Amino acid sequence: QIRPLTGPREGGTKVTIWGENLGLDFKEIAGHVKVAGVECMPLHESYIPAERIVCEMGEAKHSQHVGFVEVCVGDCRPQFMAQSSQFYYFVTPMLKDLKPSQGPVSGGTKVTITGMSLDAGSNIVIIFGLSLSEYRIPWRTSTEMVCTTTASDEGYGKVIVSAQVDKARIHKELHFEYVEDPRINRLEPEWSIISGSTPITVWGTNLDIIQNPQVRAKYNGVETKNTCKVLSAISMTCQAPALALEQDREVEFLERPDEFGFILDDVQALLTYNSTDFIYYPDPAFEPLSPSGVLELKPGSPIILKGKNLIPLAPGGNTKLNYTVLIGEKPCIVTVSDTQLLCESPNLTGRHKVLARVGGVEYSPGTVHITSDSPLSLPAIISIAGAGGLLIIFIVAVLIAYKRKSRESDLTLKRLQMQMDNLESRVALECKEAFAELQTDIHELTSDLDGAGIPFLDYRTYTMRVLFPGIEDHPVLRDLEVVPGYRQERVEKGLKLFGQLINNKVFLLSFIRTLESQRSFSMRDRGNVASLIMTVLQSKLEYATDVLKQLLSDLIDKNLESKNHPKLLLRRTESVAEKMLTNWFTFLLFKFLKECAGEPLFSLFCAIKQQMEKGPIDSITGEARYSLSEDKLIRQQIDYKTLVVNCENPDNENNPEVPVKVLNCDTLTQVKEKILDALFKNVPYSHRPKAADMDLGRSSNAVLQEPPLPSVLPGVWSRLEKVMFYSVPDGSLLALVPKQVTAYNAVNNSSVSRTSASKYENMIRYTGSPDSLRSRTPMITPDLESGVKVWHLVKNHEHGDQKEGDRGSKMVSEIYLTRLLATKGTLQKFVDDLFETIFSTAHRGSALPLAIKYMFDFLDEQADKHNIHDPHVRHTWKSNCLPLRFWVNVIKNPQFVFDIHKSSITDACLSVVAQTFMDSCSTSEHRLGKDSPSNKLLYAKDIPTYKNWVERYYSDIAKMPAISDQDMNAYLAEQSRMHMTEFNTMSALAENYTYVSKYSEEIVSALEQDDHARKQRLAYKLEQVIALMNIDS
Repeated sequence: QIRPLTGPREGGTKVTIWGENLGLDFKEIAGHVKVAGVECMPLHESYIPAERIVCEMGEAKHSQHVGFVEVCVGDCRPQFMAQSSQFYYFVTPMLKDLKPSQGPVSGGTKVTITGMSLDAGSNIVIIFGLSLSEYRIPWRTSTEMVCTTTASDEGYGKVIVSAQVDKARIHKELHFEYVEDPRINRLEPEWSIISGSTPITVWGTNLDIIQNPQVRAKYNGVETKNTCKVLSAISMTCQAPALALEQDREVEFLERPDEFGFILDDVQALLTYNSTDFIYYPDPAFEPLSPSGVLELKPGSPIILKGKNLIPLAPGGNTKLNYTVLIGEKPCIVTVSDTQLLCESPNLTGRHKVLARVGGVEYSPGTVHITSDSPLSLPAIISIAGAGGLLIIFIVAVLIAYKRKSRESDLTLKRLQMQMDNLESRVALECKEAFAELQTDIHELTSDLDGAGIPFLDYRTYTMRVLFPGIEDHPVLRDLEVVPGYRQERVEKGLKLFGQLINNKVFLLSFIRTLESQRSFSMRDRGNVASLIMTVLQSKLEYATDVLKQLLSDLIDKNLESKNHPKLLLRRTESVAEKMLTNWFTFLLFKFLKECAGEPLFSLFCAIKQQMEKGPIDSITGEARYSLSEDKLIRQQIDYKTLVVNCENPDNENNPEVPVKVLNCDTLTQVKEKILDALFKNVPYSHRPKAADMDLGRSSNAVLQEPPLPSVLPGVWSRLEKVMFYSVPDGSLLALVPKQVTAYNAVNNSSVSRTSASKYENMIRYTGSPDSLRSRTPMITPDLESGVKVWHLVKNHEHGDQKEGDRGSKMVSEIYLTRLLATKGTLQKFVDDLFETIFSTAHRGSALPLAIKYMFDFLDEQADKHNIHDPHVRHTWKSNCLPLRFWVNVIKNPQFVFDIHKSSITDACLSVVAQTFMDSCSTSEHRLGKDSPSNKLLYAKDIPTYKNWVERYYSDIAKMPAISDQDMNAYLAEQSRMHMTEFNTMSALAENYTYVSKYSEEIVSALEQDDHARKQRLAYKLEQVIALMNIDS
């Protein structure tokens, strides 16, 4: 074998010859080697006896092109001469091009040179300007070779690139340009996680001249690298290198590398980049899905991966990591929080490995086993197949017997046709009744409501029900009660000093912000603090308004800084400011409620109540024939008859008898409530006797007794008795008498209490509005443990008890949805009156409350301040401020304003009206279809009209002249003077102080860090309050 097989004619090529018996001594072959007819001088230092000869070629003539290699040992006689089987060729190497044509002045650029016969010869030298770079890599091809540039000795500029193969100089010259080394100006972000591989964006100059840029980090003497990708001359993206830590070491705090820099060819200046303070945060760590490693899930259920360090605590808040979670081979949509990943699982079933990736971290917390609700096992599949086979056999048998059964089929068809005709007649009758009700009920309701007094609550009760719903006797209504062990005078002195601090704006703002920053400060606490502060500041509404404006301004700034959609502002009660805004409107709109909006609201409540009571109401489920809510609609045909009974007043028997309309399907309790409503029509509910305390008697003084709950077998339905059970005729005389314990009652009551008191205690449940105990109506529900099932008009929807033969006598339940339209048409006038009153700037002789104009102008100022000119955003802010925060609450809970009783069916209807009210204030378009909720469809045609009212209302307010601060302060001072004695300020301060005692360290620390608070020594003053209030002082 010989190498190389080609070389230049100029000579100098070192040819290596391998063979056998190539002489035992160098003298035997010296001068006896010819290659292609040209003398080749053997080299003594490279000679291996008998095996290898290395010789240097002499110059060849132009006429010589190719030939064998001949070696003589000793004498050149034929028996001592060997000839190669391979040819040796003389060639002329040529250069064509080089890429890239430029590189950094520090060198390190890999240049690819193309040409012809570049693999010829034994040695090649590439010349860049005045410097030499020898090409000595193991391979090169005839058309291409690669070399690496060295640093330029001549500085910037173009240099000539030439080549020399052995003694042959290639005459064609190429050009290569040395340009300025790359520079790096900045990188972002300046952090990663320990495992690296998070993206870093780098900005600089001349970055595009680097072929394979890398980023490096060195820690504890160990260097790690990662790749970069050049985007342009001024930017590239890199994957952060990992930090080489000990394998068993767990990192809980940030780490800094000893060196951080970039490998850009041979540019040494950037190996350590000193212009960054790059830091590493701990790797995200995940917990196993379950102790067994396998998590059982249903299809569509989310997968929650719990862990820590999921969001690095980097400065600036830009700490987003790109998480990838694979369920098997399919990725899922990931939502990240501080301690968990929420993964919306793809539509899969079976066992799949869960794999989480982020940066250089890859971890499998276990396997999920996704099973459908009714997976089919092998026995089930066999059973289904067997049943299918039997079904086929059965079908064949049916086909064989078809002719015999044809006559019977005809008879069955006729019978079904008759049933369908009967059903069609029922539907037509139901629709006709609904239409007749729609035409007659509006006039009856309007005439019934004329002259009814409005039982407004006093200011104190009204505000307490809004500020502290469900609490009847709040401490702020009582004198200060000092806990035993505390001295009265010390506590009062401490609370007075605390009151002075509350009246300091710097302290109050710091107090509220500090509380809101605490994790244990719940949503209920936020609402409670807002209400307590407003009770303390009832006598200083000017100051309260100033604080509220500052808190709202801060809330708007925070909302916009967090890049949330501006329309989400004031949507939920998630801050003290939002609850204070509700309370502020509660204080200032009381007069408007009494003089203007209260009348249509009370009329709507009475109209709903009377309309509901005109038809059957189930005393157990709360469902009614007349309803605006689909959930509370009786979907059956209930046969009933209206009775008019004459009632005597139990307090004065000489009064005229009062006629009362009742239904023969009412229970005795429902009859008593209707009689009480008629007798005490203009008496507030709290001053009336209760139905539970009265008995219903005939004119003969015989008392009608409700039988005790029956003792029945478990699973058997027991029905409550109706009025028709007692044979009360139309026009009969009844009287309400105080409940008395008779022998009959005593025996039955003792019997029930002895045998089954515990069984039936749980059967009295409360349904309806949860906002006030007053609004709850007792409903009887089945006792699940004992199995007793009680019903009145319809059985609970959860039970499908019906005989097979009853199917033909029942209509499709959706037919009864037409009753919603009938009820809606009856109540339309009252809903329109309420909405028109609320959305009018001057109605019924009352001017627009100053508070509304003042707050809307404030929101417009804030929008101008933040350059928000989108009218939809401004509209939404105002809707979230007033209608959503105040009016919806009042509409759903009229018991906050009036001394009334709200039943569950009335509550459901008011909820539909409140939802329509909210939809009217929205700017978004609601696309409705056949699957939309019934309450949306019910008012679909009215909402565009209501929306026009709202837009006109907001526009009219904006056009009104602005209210000066002087006029507003005078108005607020007058409101404060009128109601300054409603609440006990000392008790309210004591309630507020409980939050100071709970978070004293945090509040004091915040005051010490605030410059304005330090100047006023507020932290010291608060410590004085704490000392006075401390029992150990």
